[in-house]
Parts: sequence; C-alpha cells; structure tokens
Amino acid sequence: MINKRIICIGIVALLCIGGASCAGAASETGVQEEDIQEEGIQEDCMEEASTAQTGTYPGVITNPQVLDLKNTQETLNVATYITKVADTYFIADCYHNQIICSDTLGAPLTEWKVLTDEVHYAHTIASDGELILVDDTENNRLLVFMKTADGYAHMQTLENIGLKPHYVQYDAENGVFLAWSSITGEMYFLKRGGSYLYIDKVLKIDELYGVYVRSFTLMEDAVYFVSGHNNQKIIKAVVNESEDAFEIVETYAVPDEIAGMVQLTKIQDCYYITVSTDNREDQDFATIIRCRDLGELADGGYEDIYGAFGVGNGTPYYITQIDGRYYMAHHRTEENIIAFDVTDNEICNVGVLY
Repeated sequence: MINKRIICIGIVALLCIGGASCAGAASETGVQEEDIQEEGIQEDCMEEASTAQTGTYPGVITNPQVLDLKNTQETLNVATYITKVADTYFIADCYHNQIICSDTLGAPLTEWKVLTDEVHYAHTIASDGELILVDDTENNRLLVFMKTADGYAHMQTLENIGLKPHYVQYDAENGVFLAWSSITGEMYFLKRGGSYLYIDKVLKIDELYGVYVRSFTLMEDAVYFVSGHNNQKIIKAVVNESEDAFEIVETYAVPDEIAGMVQLTKIQDCYYITVSTDNREDQDFATIIRCRDLGELADGGYEDIYGAFGVGNGTPYYITQIDGRYYMAHHRTEENIIAFDVTDNEICNVGVLY
C-alpha cells in the first residue's frame, strides 16, 4: 500500500523548495499492477500542494544550459513524433533516448543537434512558440526548454507526473499545456508563469485507470481518448462547467483487431487512426485506418489505408501537420518519417524522409 501522506508531503516540499512504451506490448510498457498509483492520491496531493506558499516554480534549473551536442546516430530508433517550432524541426528519437533538432528538414541525421539526451523513451514534444515541453515517459516527468541566443536551454524539470506520461500538447485556445499520464488516466493541466510552468490542476478519467492509452486529441470542442487494448473504446469527454472534472459524453466501441490504438486525428472528411496492436497486444496488427463515422468502427466500417504509404510490417505512430503537409512517425522498419498530402480525401505525394 502506498503511503499517500508521505507522497503528498514530498510534492509539497518540492513546491516549497523549488517554488510520460512505444509499440504497445506489455513487456514494452513494463507496467506491473503495484506500479499504478492508488486512486485518489493525486487529488489529495493537489489539495495540500495548493495550500503551500511558494515564491518560485517547482523543478527550476538554477543554471540553464544549452546542450551543444551533435547527433551521432545515423538512423532513428523508434521515431515517435516530429514537429516544428518557429524555424526548427524536432524529432523524438524514442529508443535512442533523445530529442533531436535541425533547421533543415532532410539534412542528414548526423547534422542534427541534440536538444536533450536526459530522457528515457521520450515520445512527444509540444510548444506555445516559446517554451518547449517534452515528456520523459519512463522517468515519469516533463522537461521544459526555452530558446536563448545560444539555442534551447533546459529551464525546468517537473517530476512525479503520473505514470508513464506519454503525450503532450499545447491547447492554444485556452493557453494551457496538457500532459497525459498513459496508465493512470490523468490529464495534467500546466500553465505558464514567465519562463516556467506550473501544474494548475489534474483531471481524471476513472474508466481509463490502469489502461494503456497512448494519446488524446483536442477536436470538436472535446477531448478524445483513443482505445487501449484492454478497454476497446474511444472516449469523448469534455471538461465540466466547474472545470474540476471530465464528463464523458460519448463512447465508441472498436473491434478486437484495432483495439491498441496510437492516435486519432481528423484530416478533411475522415478520422485517421494509427494502430499499434490488437486486443491481445499483437504487433502484427499494426496499421493505419480511416473512417467517416466513429460510430461505425465496431461493425468494421473503416478503410485500411496502410498500403497507400508504400511501406509495411511496421508501426504507424503519431501524425502531425507542418506547413500544410502531414508527417507520420513510423517504426519497426527502415522508413521512420513519412511525409504525405491529402487532396480531396486522397492520400498523395508520399515520401520517406528518414
């Protein structure tokens, strides 16, 4: 049994002093039942933390440094995410335990720089245009970076972010960073204070406690949580009027063969879903599908479009949009970053970048 009081005291002390695997198999997540935090711990901790009088932010780096280091890896090892912040591209090179960056997309990987190599299976990167937030999945923490004259400096480390934080996004409409704890069903809402972030609140989806959910999607004035292999449903939720809890407004059942989803995203008239495993965590079922109505998934009302990308036997992962084009991270093959366009709902101009 976890001592809730001790955990809470530790978090409060941190606040006073200083002011998220990839392919989806059980062996990869490394999750044991005893690793999952007891329900209710986070709420108790946030209550006590909110009473602490702090003058600074938690986890601030006293002497922020830019990591002046070139990438030595000639290939990517389980690429999970690509994005662009200002004029710089970033790739989560997950199994190389690093985030790399470059001002030139297409440049040899050995010409890219390393943003950080102090992560264990980092999956995603989010930014408000100034601050960059990275999930450090296996270390249960988040890293914050800010651009300086010399490059991006590590400004802050936020510890004890649920269990295996796996996906971060910036909600521009509400001016808040969101970080998803993939095992405990918790969403961390982080707001900005100058050059730093602080946890504003943590909301839970109780139904997802103990379910490995790889991502969420901000879409249609709601938050969509993709199916995990052991719950087999997409959940659509909204923050309630009091802004202190999620309210589930719709669920969409999914068939066994696409249960272990990675990401849901809307492109033109279709919902695109990348899939890592089936409900038995078999990676041979990895694919990418699309449909026009999520309610038809359970009855097989979807199109398998993996073949349109000219690759196979891998795992399509997160899709992002950069300057009008779409980019899909892809692993278990040699084709790791795939660019494509969608015109009149047709996939076209597919190209492998790395």
